[in-house]
Amino acid sequence: MPRRLIESVGNAVRGLRFSFRTQRNLSIHTAAGTAAIVLGVVLQISTVEMAIVFVVIASVFVLELLNTAIEEIVNMLSLSRKMRAMVAKDVAAAAVLMSSLASVAVGCLIFVPKIINLLIR
Repeated sequence: MPRRLIESVGNAVRGLRFSFRTQRNLSIHTAAGTAAIVLGVVLQISTVEMAIVFVVIASVFVLELLNTAIEEIVNMLSLSRKMRAMVAKDVAAAAVLMSSLASVAVGCLIFVPKIINLLIR
């Protein structure tokens, strides 16, 4: 691998480690995502359904990481203008919330019918 690529991957891993150390919600998302994957395996969901589960899990992770980056930048720059700093952080957090709610909806659409079928048998 070229040296710059190795450095880029190292930087990304450092950012991921920082996020896991400082962001409690990332651990919650990890637990929920892991549970969804395990449930998908147990319920033998289709390949397409599993792909959808992975995409929604990834979207929540990506938005949580972007939210962390935005919060860090806002904290660094907002010595004054507290209200605008708060709005920027709140909007970034809202993006994560919306993605999380959408992933719960997708999970319900995929898993609930399969669980009901399992209980009816």
